[in-house]
Amino acid sequence: MSLHWRPHEGPARLGMAVSRKVDKRAVGRNRIKRVLRETFRHLPPDLAGGDYVVVARSAAARASHPDIRDAFLRVLRRAGALPVPAAGVTMPPRPDAHPSSSPLTEPERRSD
Repeated sequence: MSLHWRPHEGPARLGMAVSRKVDKRAVGRNRIKRVLRETFRHLPPDLAGGDYVVVARSAAARASHPDIRDAFLRVLRRAGALPVPAAGVTMPPRPDAHPSSSPLTEPERRSD
């Protein structure tokens, strides 16, 4: 897939282009759009604002849901719209979390 992005202030908006060349059946084209829409809805709030247009390619018709989602996230990161996660970290830190207020700052000691 490819991405066309016009950054601007304001909320992020998604547009999709899934042509008949990608899949002859409307069911297949709608499945691709549904996965892209759902992935976009669950993106973190630190996504850069702007207008995003995703153009699906023919490989998307044979791809599974996780493959389409991963390809979309990879394209967003490559464009610089989505921050790259740190190596070995599964979730980014919460912006309101302060390291000294964490209840897990000291290891628990067992008295066995």
